[in-house]
This record gives sequence, C-alpha cells and structure tokens, in this order.
Amino acid sequence: MRIAIIGAGSWGTALGVLLTRKGHEVTLWTRSPEIAYALLSERRNPRFPFTNHLPQGLTATTDPAVTEQAELIVLAVPTQYLRTVLREYSFRLSAPVINAAKGIEQRTLLRISQLLQEVARIVPEQYVVLSGPSHAEEVLQGLPTAVVVASESAELARYVQQVFSSPAFRVYTSSDVIGVELGGALKNVIAIAAGIVDGLGLGHNAKAALITRGLAEIQRLGIALGAEAQTFTGLSGLGDLVVTCTSPYSRNRSVGERLAQGEKLERILATMSMVAEGVPTTLSAYELSQRTGVEMPITAQMYAVLFEGKAPRQAAEELLLRTAKAEHWWNYSQTSP
Repeated sequence: MRIAIIGAGSWGTALGVLLTRKGHEVTLWTRSPEIAYALLSERRNPRFPFTNHLPQGLTATTDPAVTEQAELIVLAVPTQYLRTVLREYSFRLSAPVINAAKGIEQRTLLRISQLLQEVARIVPEQYVVLSGPSHAEEVLQGLPTAVVVASESAELARYVQQVFSSPAFRVYTSSDVIGVELGGALKNVIAIAAGIVDGLGLGHNAKAALITRGLAEIQRLGIALGAEAQTFTGLSGLGDLVVTCTSPYSRNRSVGERLAQGEKLERILATMSMVAEGVPTTLSAYELSQRTGVEMPITAQMYAVLFEGKAPRQAAEELLLRTAKAEHWWNYSQTSP
C-alpha cells in the first residue's frame, strides 16, 4: 500500500519505520531538504539520534504532491502547526486521513478532527485518530505497544487496524473520536504536573494520587464535551496518562520536572528537540474548563505555573490544601465534582 506521512518528527519517523517493516510503500514528507537528504542518503533522521539505521524501503520527500497517489495519509504534525502546514503546502487529502498527533488548537479550542473539517473539508467517515501509550523510541526498537484507532466509520477503523497491526504493535478500535482525541491531548497537562511532583521529590504516593485525580478531571471534561466515560479508562486515556506521567521519554513530564528544579519555561522549551504539546494544551484545556464550567483543579494550577508565573511548590501545596470531599460525586449525595 502507498502511504504518505506528513511530518518527519520522531513519531512520524517511527510510524514510517513500523509501516515499512510491514511491507508498505511509505514516504515521509518534510519541509526540510536537509532532513529529507539525511533520511534518503544516511538512513537516519538527524534530529533524533535514536533513528539510526532506518529501513531501506522508507523514502522521503519535500514535495507536497506525495499525497496525490497515496492510499492512506498519516498526519504527524504537532497540533499547533497543523493549520499552517496544511494551508501553506495545499496537500490533496482525498484518501483516508489518520491523525497521529495529540493536542487542542489554541484560540479556536478545536480538536484535530474539527480543525481538519474546517481547513481541509475532511468528512468524519474519512477520518481516523490513532492514540495510546506509544513512545517513538520504543516503537522504533520493536518493543510491545498497544494503541487504539477511532473513527465514526467502523469499516475504516477496522481497515486501519489491519494496516498498522503487527506482533509488536497491537491496535484496538473505537467509535469514540471525541474521547480518544481528548484523552491523548489532556494527559499531557497532567504529565507536566507529574514532572513537578518528581522535581519536588514528593514521592510515588503523591504521583499515584495525581494520576488518579488527573484522570478524573480529564473524564469530567470529556463527558461534558460529548465523549464516552469508558474511553478514558482505556488505552487513549488511562494507558497514555500512565506512560506520559512516568516515562523518562516523556517530554511533558520533563518540562514539569525542570520547572520544579527552578528552570524558566522559555529556557526549557528552547533547549528541547521535540515539541512538548502539554504547554499549549494547558492553555486550551483551561479555557475549555472555564467555558464548560467543569472543575479541573490540576489543570488550573498548571495554567497558573506556566502562564502566570506561580511557583511549582505553591501550586502543589494548594492542590493538597483543597477542601476534602467524597471521591465520586454520587457518594453520600454530594453533587460537587
């Protein structure tokens, strides 16, 4: 099968390797001639040392016409850049589109499926989102990974499941596009908080509590926006949340840890080779919580740390000092979340 992957970052490269190993004809699109040259001639992505020895069948190009003959199109562009990339290069997106990025667009507060409908006229039956606990570094090594693909078209979801599935890459299907998109985006906000817990040395008990309560507020917002509650206990919710809050590969957890150790956000972001989607997503998530009236205390504290200059330790202390309440809103007829 001819597959075009738009975006030659770490995740786009990892998916390209995965699909090439399965025997598909895969081309990575990048706007950088230097990266395309290195991919073709040196079999590596120069931005990521762990991408050495890429398979010979994986090709690269800077030509946006690559999508015209593709039977599947994978989007692996960071969310905050996707609108600009699509408009600047005028890709033809007539084949099924699989989104592999995670985030909520700033200002518009659109999920990627909504953004694609607005910018590229992608219809829901043409769209699939792929999400779950899946660090590029481990996928490239062929380590066991499980993800979920969600689409309003059950037929397309099963088709994409077959295209991507391998013994080391297990793919489940879902019909809850909203839930899968939100779970993949919002877990990055909680991961920044988990990094702060690590950076302050607050311990494993505190991190476990943070992950649990973080999942609760993700689920509350998701339900308010039309997602199914059970989606957030699956791979794109709990699974992705756990790995992003605990893994040494997690960029967002690293941001929180470095903030807790006294580094400034601008310095942290300037020294990172990969995008930390949790930073802009925190702003979007906070605005969504204000718009919907959904209580998201962890998100609110991360917003204050990232955009209002609050000290990470103060944010942690204020979370600990919140009014005691029942764990679930239905306990003892308590109605507050």
